[in-house]
Amino acid sequence: MNEGEVFHEKQRLELCAIHALNNVLQERVFTKETADDICKRLAPQCVVNPHRSMLGTGNYDVNVIMAALQSRELAAVWWDKRRTVQNLCLTKVQGFILNVPSRVSLGIVSLPLRRRHWLAVCMVNGQYYNLDSKLKNPVCIGGEAELCSFLREQLAPEVAEMLLVVRQEVEEDGSWLSPDNPRTDSL
Repeated sequence: MNEGEVFHEKQRLELCAIHALNNVLQERVFTKETADDICKRLAPQCVVNPHRSMLGTGNYDVNVIMAALQSRELAAVWWDKRRTVQNLCLTKVQGFILNVPSRVSLGIVSLPLRRRHWLAVCMVNGQYYNLDSKLKNPVCIGGEAELCSFLREQLAPEVAEMLLVVRQEVEEDGSWLSPDNPRTDSL
């Protein structure tokens, strides 16, 4: 990757979780094989693994993402949507992995079905990028204000969720939350 380039894996099979992980880390770290190994560790006795598609084409769940991040000394913090994204301490967040509804397509034909899709957002060279693997190219979101607007829009559907990708110590001390908005158990 040259300076100024943004790493962006494109969608293949049902591997959006792997693409989101690699895109948020800005390098190819995880493969289908490493994700399948994580699935086996998470459910060693299962004939049909509950953490991926029965067909073996991917469709990995959040447990695989969390275990993959832990292997890199990172953590996934589940974002409480009752909070406003302005409460984030963005300097402590390495990136975002969102789980959003997505249309199903067969080639150029869009079906009236929706499935869950993982996508990544992170900062590269001072700008935030939408690194959705379904996009042809990364899309520059802009700075902090534009990021907050983008995240609010993505989280608007009731079923949308967001994980903050942070260092393990940031997850442990809760410093991903702005000090102006201290974390309380009631949130």
